[in-house]
Amino acid sequence: MHYRHILFDLDGTLTDPREGITRSVQFALARLGIDEPDLQALEHFIGPPLLQCFMHSYGLDEATAWQAIAHYRERFAAVGLYENRLFAGIGELLQLLPQQGRALYIATSKPQVFAERIARHFDLSRYFQRIYGSELDGRRTDKVELIGHLLAEERLPAGDCLMIGDRKHDLIGARRNGLDAAAVGYGFGSHEELQAETPTYHFASLAELHRAFLS
Repeated sequence: MHYRHILFDLDGTLTDPREGITRSVQFALARLGIDEPDLQALEHFIGPPLLQCFMHSYGLDEATAWQAIAHYRERFAAVGLYENRLFAGIGELLQLLPQQGRALYIATSKPQVFAERIARHFDLSRYFQRIYGSELDGRRTDKVELIGHLLAEERLPAGDCLMIGDRKHDLIGARRNGLDAAAVGYGFGSHEELQAETPTYHFASLAELHRAFLS
């Protein structure tokens, strides 16, 4: 693994935000009069932009979907941020990579203000050069745009960067910007979803990802 610059997705790659995101989506739907008792049925909200998820999953128009996002953020900012945990082994990986001379970045479609709070909560900020996320108004929720923005801001050569993520949006964003991509199977994207995007690497477990950086 020759890459000097490593871009990490956040949800489903560094942390398992299952409880906080699904309960906050459930809360938002309830505010709109939609009853969804099955939290597992809401796990597809983890990773993709929320606006599109609300619109496509529940047939909401854009204005109503933005209302849903406002309700979601009401709960997520107060409670959902902390209904979250690091995947076992992430701390060890993040300690290793800077020791190897690599620079780390977070590239997430989550609003940057929330991503930074999560990183502080889990003491992750010390490992990363900078955290890149979307704006609260929806700008840069698309991973293609987000990764392109990161590369431009940091003046990074695409050929020396690797994007690591658990959903197709991470892989598409990497490919469209000329980056190699590593799909991880311990997050929320199915094997079929990830393989369909033909990632450069596909690691079924965090242990496999870790070993790849040791070899």
